[in-house]
Amino acid sequence: MPNTVFSKITVGMLAILTLASCSNATTDQYEATARTSYTWQVKYANDLTDEPFPRLETFGSNSLLNRNGLKPSGRIIGPDEKGLWWPTLPLRPSVDEIEQRKQSSTEQFSKPELLKSVEYKITYSSGEQRRTLPTNYQVYRQVVKAYPSRTPLELTLGVNDDSVEKAEPAGN
Repeated sequence: MPNTVFSKITVGMLAILTLASCSNATTDQYEATARTSYTWQVKYANDLTDEPFPRLETFGSNSLLNRNGLKPSGRIIGPDEKGLWWPTLPLRPSVDEIEQRKQSSTEQFSKPELLKSVEYKITYSSGEQRRTLPTNYQVYRQVVKAYPSRTPLELTLGVNDDSVEKAEPAGN
């Protein structure tokens, strides 16, 4: 029972500290970006089945900047189920390229894996200050929907104002 009380107090204190260190900003000048990337990766180890932390090598990579949900120019793929556009696939590494990165004759390598990643950011102006902060998919989508009409948004900033955690039309 004492551990339960301690845990509840700890959670409560963390919640208060988290809420106290967050702030809001209202803006009608904003832009959301989502950088989509494809990267080939290969794992290397002396024993791929038992090695807990194999060495990772990256090969070809392509990325594309989505801006406010608008279709980017150039050769692209999409949009996907989240409304994101993707770059064309980078060339798969050849077996020769993969073998050249071995660090010893006993080292094994995995099949190349194609990794997909997305990095979301929002740039906004509040008064004389212009900031670019990391964000999440939900904020990106809210900005995409508000962008054409430039609806003012209320942004909820994260801990130490280092990210944007939420965006909603101002006055809601």
